[in-house]
Amino acid sequence: MRVLVVENMAGSDLGLVGVALSEAGIEIDLRQPFSGDALPGGHDEHDAIVVLGGGQSALDDHTHPYLAGLAALMRTFGDADKSVLGICLGSQLLARGYGAANILGAAREFGWKDVHLTDDGTTDVLLGGISHSFPIFEWHSDTFTLPEGAVHLATNGTAAHQAFRIGRAAYGTQFHFEASKKVVDDWNRTFAGVIEGIDPTWLATYPDHAARHAETADATGLAIARAWVRTI
Repeated sequence: MRVLVVENMAGSDLGLVGVALSEAGIEIDLRQPFSGDALPGGHDEHDAIVVLGGGQSALDDHTHPYLAGLAALMRTFGDADKSVLGICLGSQLLARGYGAANILGAAREFGWKDVHLTDDGTTDVLLGGISHSFPIFEWHSDTFTLPEGAVHLATNGTAAHQAFRIGRAAYGTQFHFEASKKVVDDWNRTFAGVIEGIDPTWLATYPDHAARHAETADATGLAIARAWVRTI
């Protein structure tokens, strides 16, 4: 099997999704359209697509003109009944691809936050095997409306639409379940200046945050990643 992975900025990381893909022996075709890589014209050469996060919004076509095409490509995979995974910006692009509205600057979260499954989430193949409430890493300021026909899977008080599914296996998660402690450690180093602007206390208090949440979040994230890989 061959999975298309789309990065939207330098320093993004497949994290626990990469672990699950490696365990399954799946070939990864990595594209970085922000640096000039072309996106495929359709889904024929891949069995699934993963779209990671980024600092831009899902509507920043003026600075990242590939975004509209990427949103449409995600829908092409979903409509072909192939597995789709959009994380953070990827979830916002999936929502855009299926006609929902992107809402900018209305839902700011950073750090490990609690997320709660909806009733549909508790029986879904992606999330049904985990705790009904769990800490998971968040880093976003935007949100979106649910596309028509989407199944709402997870929520919290800041961003109501934390996870959704369209069709059999087109999934969007606002939260960064791929972000293991190792990934977050790397982000702390790579994006220290940006993080200081978001939360000036984060880097100093990070060991306490990690001690409280990282182990549970890592186990939850790997369970979700493995469940998504099984849908391919």
